[in-house]
Amino acid sequence: MQFTSEQRLDDGVLEREFTLGEIPGILWTPASASVSAPAPLILLGHPGGLQRMYPRLAARARHAAAEGYAAATIELPGSGDRPRSAVADEARADLRRALEAGEPVSDDIVDRLVLPLVETAVPEWRATLDAVLALPEIGGPVGFAGGVIAIGVRLAVVEPRISAAALFAGSFVPRTMFEEARQVTIPLLVLLQWDDEGNDRQMALDLFDAFGSKEKTLHANMGGHTGVPRYEGDDGNRFFDRHLK
Repeated sequence: MQFTSEQRLDDGVLEREFTLGEIPGILWTPASASVSAPAPLILLGHPGGLQRMYPRLAARARHAAAEGYAAATIELPGSGDRPRSAVADEARADLRRALEAGEPVSDDIVDRLVLPLVETAVPEWRATLDAVLALPEIGGPVGFAGGVIAIGVRLAVVEPRISAAALFAGSFVPRTMFEEARQVTIPLLVLLQWDDEGNDRQMALDLFDAFGSKEKTLHANMGGHTGVPRYEGDDGNRFFDRHLK
């Protein structure tokens, strides 16, 4: 892990860009973090395009930092300046055509788009977790917040350092991963935009039902994909306060 830039934001948060091998990422650390009082960590998931997503990611990170959390994110495989995947690009084009035509999105499209992403991204997230937790001012426990929800599902199953997850049900999930969802046992907060034009609402509800967690909460709000109410950020912090502090 190599830091490539750093700046102190006006609220005291330290923002550092880094590379992990060829993977770019950003780490935000609250001013309160120290060796004697390390900050708990939240991994910020997103749909890819780190620079495009930066304003939203930075706002989420600073909101979490105000409550004492460090936050980290990385670029997804095939997004941003990372090498493209011809298979993923073809599946993404097929997905767009199906949605624009008002047709059902086939399991084949979802599998081709999501499964390779999960297989590659999850080990990268775990390597990022190794690197960030090696910093003396950052410690566990760890939460995961955001999407892609299939990545969050896999991480919740295979990564024991993640103690709670706030997942955004804004992306398709392969049917084969529903069995993995039944293996998830950590506390969950799931956000669903009821009128999300690019998501399968019933699939999201079925996935929530499949989760094996004893504590799982679904927040469904009216509106499209980008219309998540701002107060959900406050609810997310309270959720993590219960499980990471």
